[in-house]
Amino acid sequence: MSNMAEAAAGGYRSVEEQYDIVVCGGGLSGFCAAVAAARQGVRVCIVQDRPVFGGNSSSEIRVPPQGAASFHAYARETGIISELLIEERARNHEQPTWDNGWINSVWDLVQYDMAMATPNLTFHLNTSITKVIMRDERTIEAVVGRVSHAETVLTLRAHTFIDCTGDGIVAALAGCEWRMGTEGRGEFGEPHAPEQASDAVMGNSIHFKAKDTGHPVPFAAPPWAVQYDDPDFFYKQGRWPGEIRSGYWWIELSVPWHTIYDNEKLRHELTRHVLGIWDWIKNKDPELKIAAANYALDWVGQVPGKRESRRIMGQYLMTEHDPLNKTIFSDEIAYGGWFIDLHEPGGLLAPYSEKAAAEVGGAGVHMSKSYVGPYGIPLRILIAKEMNNLMMAGRNVSVTHAALGTVRVMGTTAVMGQAAGTAAAWAVRSGLSAREVPERAVRDVQQALLRDGCFLPNVVNEDPHDLARTASASASSEAALGGGDPAPEETAGGLQRGALGKRRGQWIAVGADCIDRLHLCLGSESDTVQRVEARLYAVDHLWDYRVEPGDPLAAAVLTVEPGSGRWVEWPVGLDVSALRGRYVRLDLLANPDVSWHAASLVEPGHVSAYELGNGIMRRYGSGTMMSFRIEPPQPCYGPHSVLSGVTRPYRSPNLWRSDPERPLPQWLELSWEEKVEIGRIELTFPGHLLRDYRAYPALYRDPQCPKDVVAEAYVGGSWIEIGRLLGNYQQKRAIVPERTVYTDRLRITVLATNGDPSAAIYEVRCYSH
Repeated sequence: MSNMAEAAAGGYRSVEEQYDIVVCGGGLSGFCAAVAAARQGVRVCIVQDRPVFGGNSSSEIRVPPQGAASFHAYARETGIISELLIEERARNHEQPTWDNGWINSVWDLVQYDMAMATPNLTFHLNTSITKVIMRDERTIEAVVGRVSHAETVLTLRAHTFIDCTGDGIVAALAGCEWRMGTEGRGEFGEPHAPEQASDAVMGNSIHFKAKDTGHPVPFAAPPWAVQYDDPDFFYKQGRWPGEIRSGYWWIELSVPWHTIYDNEKLRHELTRHVLGIWDWIKNKDPELKIAAANYALDWVGQVPGKRESRRIMGQYLMTEHDPLNKTIFSDEIAYGGWFIDLHEPGGLLAPYSEKAAAEVGGAGVHMSKSYVGPYGIPLRILIAKEMNNLMMAGRNVSVTHAALGTVRVMGTTAVMGQAAGTAAAWAVRSGLSAREVPERAVRDVQQALLRDGCFLPNVVNEDPHDLARTASASASSEAALGGGDPAPEETAGGLQRGALGKRRGQWIAVGADCIDRLHLCLGSESDTVQRVEARLYAVDHLWDYRVEPGDPLAAAVLTVEPGSGRWVEWPVGLDVSALRGRYVRLDLLANPDVSWHAASLVEPGHVSAYELGNGIMRRYGSGTMMSFRIEPPQPCYGPHSVLSGVTRPYRSPNLWRSDPERPLPQWLELSWEEKVEIGRIELTFPGHLLRDYRAYPALYRDPQCPKDVVAEAYVGGSWIEIGRLLGNYQQKRAIVPERTVYTDRLRITVLATNGDPSAAIYEVRCYSH
């Protein structure tokens, strides 16, 4: 792995090392790229200029990783980033807060632990790339880095390089084409682009954390802190300071400073603003100073988190039109779902932080035009234009400024990183250059990503080596969807008693031939009888947000008597046999005098949305199911679901779930017409998909996730155990028998979950090796 040729040169030690892939940058995109490539069996080195992994998410900056799940139910990113976040929640005592500033170094250690446990992976921390050595004008030979405080210069040679530095320093030193700033509307016709192009970019931020000491604590700002005296700056310009425990995304600066060259100046200026804002909270705002009386600053960041700098031009330039129109790419390797989130140039110096934040509730006209996803992302934006062996992942990928507004968040950059690492490894193993992968190996890359736990909206499992694809499935029992009752009256409030100020829809999976009756739990505080129009639509998938997805399958006007918690019957009498295995959406049109009560829990794969505007709907709450009952109950959780090729609710729930009325253990069985050789069983379990990472508490293990699992094969007329999992809480796990087994029947038995009464599995894969 290492040449270790050392020579004293000007007081510095020189070290040369040889790898298959070198990843520059240890944020989440780079970290996932490096781990993904190493898991594919190639020799990988990751170089990071900070002492910890995680980039903007690390304990140095403390931005929680967010992505598609912040806006779409069941859209959380899976793969390596999911492994990390599940592990962090299981280990970390720190409770999440509304936004930034709370992440502690347990998160750093989770990543460090994974790096240490990954075969084929070497890392160099505190190492900055200072030079690129070119073999020719299209091929990088090596990168050179300097190790801080170690008087060491590293020369790292490789077949392929991945630039995950954020600022795109490797690409810049290699002479690649890049952009920085904002495209004008005339160039691509993007709706969010300004009329004129400019050098303006989104800004850098630092965050803080405050701690409740249990007694009053004074605060006196230093004289060099910025003075804040105008409440309109906070309350009318999209800068809400109400969560006093942690820092705010809108503490941000860019122009007139340069986000790369003036990073130290920005750090100082941001520190001045943080202390001034804390002074406003502690000493000036009449309400906040009472709420914050016992709070003291616990931490103030001193490493600015960057949103935007260089964007490296790739084989394809992704524009805003792609996420808005959900362009389907043949080389899809990741997905996004954050809104087109473009902060105002200047940040704290601008009239408002961003247009959506300045709107009341963040749900006005601008948000309705900015809401996108989930949408696919092509591999070509991760491959540097006209270069043989340079890829990139993170905020420096090949997108316009407007498109960067949605792809830049860390959940999205992490899955792009895993894709880049996987594609780079396939290039090495196949003897290809990185630029050849989209045409010659993209299907292999896509199938590898799915096998490693990732999700692609337009690709399903077609792995020819997966023996389970030729099996049939049965189970000890299966759940049926009967609906969900509302929360108890004494706890009802907020979403539970949500008035129909706007149209609201509830997704329902179809498993029977008919829907005879629907019952909805409605209420009205009006003194008169109210009426509300109900419609039932066929929809394409869980994220089909079209307000009118087609002609209604059925429609009715429901009568609601005064009072709350009243079950209203709709005798639908609808033949839905042609829709088995799909979703329908039950919509109630707006009537602000009528409330549709939320259910007390969420049946897997069943969520709701409300009309946002501009002809689209948006997830309701943080992933909420409305209260309804359906007759007959829909058998939508059958064992065949584990062979659907999709590992989350999407066009159907895609989940086998046992009958919750029957006690554990419960089993799922695969059978083949002829015996197969099984040497590895790969399982995808439920959990950690419905909501944003920040919604999960400290020391959390998802109740739906199977805890204790045993695998058995039918051999010689009896069942024999071939492996088991104990104490599990991860979503993706494998069982590897001590020796391969020849069998025509395989049984997976869930002995215990982490709390849910049902056993549940999204996917079973079987391999001979």
